[in-house]
Amino acid sequence: MTDRGGFHGGFGSNAFGDATAGFGETGGGFGDPGVGFAEGGFGSAGGFGDSSGGGFSGGGFRGGGFGFSRGGASGGFGRSTFYGSSRGGRGGRGRGSRGRGRGGRGGARGKEGAKEWVPVTKLGRLVKDGKIKSLEEIYLHSLPIKEFEIIDFLLGEQLKDDVLKIMPVQKQTRAGQRTRFKAFVAIGDYNGHVGLGVKCSKEVATAIRGAIIAAKLSVIPVRRGYWGNKIGKPHTVPCKVTGKCGSVLVRLIPAPKGTGIVSAPVPKKLLQMAGIDDCYTCAKGSTGTLGNFAKATYAAIAATYSYLTPDLWKGAALTRSPYQAFAEFLKSNPLSV
Repeated sequence: MTDRGGFHGGFGSNAFGDATAGFGETGGGFGDPGVGFAEGGFGSAGGFGDSSGGGFSGGGFRGGGFGFSRGGASGGFGRSTFYGSSRGGRGGRGRGSRGRGRGGRGGARGKEGAKEWVPVTKLGRLVKDGKIKSLEEIYLHSLPIKEFEIIDFLLGEQLKDDVLKIMPVQKQTRAGQRTRFKAFVAIGDYNGHVGLGVKCSKEVATAIRGAIIAAKLSVIPVRRGYWGNKIGKPHTVPCKVTGKCGSVLVRLIPAPKGTGIVSAPVPKKLLQMAGIDDCYTCAKGSTGTLGNFAKATYAAIAATYSYLTPDLWKGAALTRSPYQAFAEFLKSNPLSV
């Protein structure tokens, strides 16, 4: 076991040292043909070192013993460094230089540039080309938003999201219980736009990603008003509004400046994201059911634009729909499939 290496110099000058010893650079390991860390130990020519990178040296547990065989350089833990940036090849266990089984995965890949958005709806084409510059133009004509990239394009960095809850749900099947994860995500820009998304999936990350997309597609405008005199910027809800989901009923009541949001944590988060600074709330029903509590609050916030108050009695000038105003543009730039 001490052939060509091993201890070769005890723990003296060459042990753990330079050329031919111990845990050194090229020669040693724990013996050459044995079971040890052949040709490179933990040193520079392999092992956990610099050049050959992966696995245990140039041949892991040498010669096929019971080790990684040559899964080292192009397999094992990747090419260039220990947890290399590229994916490991087919190393792993086996004999000789070929080995069977997959090598370990490489490290995290560098972030590839985000793919360019290619709109597939007329509204998306108008938004990307700059014909529509705000969400209010879309809401004015009640145009359905079917691409979440439209929200990203118009709101961009202002948009913040928050995961309200992740809960496991089960379905009884003949094979047993099938468990999935349900995610509730709130999204808003803290300045008059808020959305709520729910998604169920086998994996938590997929559920959150889907809930964020659903929340973006459900972004609504929030009307704000005053409690008393119209001094400064609108800070509260314009009137008493109610939302209901299941047994949960949520009522939003205008509050004077400086009051803050008087509510449970779930409605408070949604109201903050909507840009409402002061508000009283009243909740009835099974408010412990977070999903219904959040949906009822969302419905109440959406109701702020449901009332035609006297200050809205003045007739607004009628404008053409963007589809009519930019009909020539849409015709001359057909959708490329």
